[in-house]
Amino acid sequence: MSDALPQFYFRVRDNGAMVFRVDTENRQRRIELDQIAVINLNKGDIKPHGEHVLTPEEITEITNWMTARKETLATREIDDIHRTVDHLNLTAQWAQSRASDDQLDAVTDALLLAMHDLRLVLVRKKADRLLKG
Repeated sequence: MSDALPQFYFRVRDNGAMVFRVDTENRQRRIELDQIAVINLNKGDIKPHGEHVLTPEEITEITNWMTARKETLATREIDDIHRTVDHLNLTAQWAQSRASDDQLDAVTDALLLAMHDLRLVLVRKKADRLLKG
């Protein structure tokens, strides 16, 4: 069983993770997780936990995980934007074909303000890109 487990476990949390060393080499043959560090992805910080001194191997594993995690989050972010486009299309179809007057009253102002804000940002950003290029 211990051969199939990774050496480190990363418990994801807001803006980073807690890093644990996976230990199965004990008398009870139980899986133990010993926290060795805390990661802040936004700042790029790796802070050892307690009195633990990180080894070069641990730092390498942690930085590799941080790189992969940032790539995963970036992929998810753009996927979320594509889903938002789909949701806007579905919302337009709902508003046109199925929404009642009461339902439309409940969401129209919030949707219009959010779409207006988004439009302003997109137009401004596109203008900036056109002026640069």
